[in-house]
Amino acid sequence: MQLYGHPFSSYTQKALIALYENDTPFEFLNLSPENPDVYADFARRWPIRRFPLLADGDRQVAEATSIIEYLDVHSPGPVRLLPADADKAVDVRMLDRFFDNYIAGPQQKIVFNQLRAEGDRDPYGVGEARHMSDTAYAWLDQYMADREWAVGDTFSLADCAAAPALFYADWTHRIGEQFRNVHAYRARLLKRPSFARCVEGGRPYRPLFPLGAPDRD
Repeated sequence: MQLYGHPFSSYTQKALIALYENDTPFEFLNLSPENPDVYADFARRWPIRRFPLLADGDRQVAEATSIIEYLDVHSPGPVRLLPADADKAVDVRMLDRFFDNYIAGPQQKIVFNQLRAEGDRDPYGVGEARHMSDTAYAWLDQYMADREWAVGDTFSLADCAAAPALFYADWTHRIGEQFRNVHAYRARLLKRPSFARCVEGGRPYRPLFPLGAPDRD
């Protein structure tokens, strides 16, 4: 299998966590300016040009969530990222969408706004994104009060989504000190070997962060 992505991309990291959790063999194809041929092949395969993209023989799967579900079906390992229990699987998928839509989504809106020319920036939209971030942090803080991982007692797809989402969200719109359960959960995710490996893989690219990467993590 081949994974097209970039080591500093949150959604690439989400897929990488799943691959690392089960030591799944794969080739990583870095979509960086130094590899124009790789990018050209990726764009041919997926004209939407959003990564990651998984290629497995004649099959290709876009979007990190779908990639993780595909791996759970076609390349399962000891860490099952989708519970066999249907009700728990619904909860995992719900939390996966929560982290993508309400943690990563506002975070990316703030970052993308920073990349625009000053005259094209949207302070109202950024204000909305920051409000959504605080609302999501507050909900998550209560939800995680008596939990180690997002759903049940084991690491899952939801935690794959949470790790990069909370990692970059805290850089972009600081998680308030009052949200102690969120900080504790983020710290546990950073200690998870699969995500720690992603953080190290992205470290050389920190100067690219538009808001300035903080000197921590």
